Amino acid sequence: MSNQNNIYAATGIEAVEVSFMPKVYIWMTAGLLLTALASVVTLSSETLLTLIFSNKLVFYGLVIAELGLVVALSAAINKISAYTATLMFLFYSALSGVTFASIFLVYTSSSIASAFFVASGTFGAMSVYGFVTKRDLSGWGSFLFMGLIGIIIASVVNLFLQSPVIHYVTSYIGVLVFVGLTAYDTQKIKRLGEAGFADGETRHKAAIIGALHLYLDFINLFLMLLRVMGNRR
Repeated sequence: MSNQNNIYAATGIEAVEVSFMPKVYIWMTAGLLLTALASVVTLSSETLLTLIFSNKLVFYGLVIAELGLVVALSAAINKISAYTATLMFLFYSALSGVTFASIFLVYTSSSIASAFFVASGTFGAMSVYGFVTKRDLSGWGSFLFMGLIGIIIASVVNLFLQSPVIHYVTSYIGVLVFVGLTAYDTQKIKRLGEAGFADGETRHKAAIIGALHLYLDFINLFLMLLRVMGNRR
């Protein structure tokens, strides 16, 4: 044990961080796999495809439900149990997979694969940067949040304008925003792990909320890259 502690001390990494960050990434990966599985199941069912994508009310209802789950999980994380938080995260991941099935109807498979691999490499590089850098990235938070709000507003307006220019500008800005958020959130989660936790329950909930943030960063980075790189059917 003393040798292990010496290794942590030599590298500047706390024991709690060493065990906490892998847990965050494991839950994030579990969420992504569940999203992919839900997409495959949806695509394989003509009944589900017709139900969801032939009726805008159903589709947008699911999207609103996704947003509601994210807000509810983030707001209630200190009040709910770790078990409930885990179920909410997994349910959100599955629900996202149902709505994300639409990208397979719009874009070619090769475009989706290319965007996924670019997103994976970019996310991995920026997450590593956020983890190892000594630079304080907390100052990025306000700037990135403003950029995110701007993207949301512009995207809503463009639902009515249908402007290709606005579409591509928001997509490129979106890539930059979520690249930055990946590094920013990784460092924030790392520092949370370094601070330690009162008990295992709190630690697990922190891992779930951390996984949610990184999951959202990756998914949105992938979608923005798909909007830039994707070839439509």
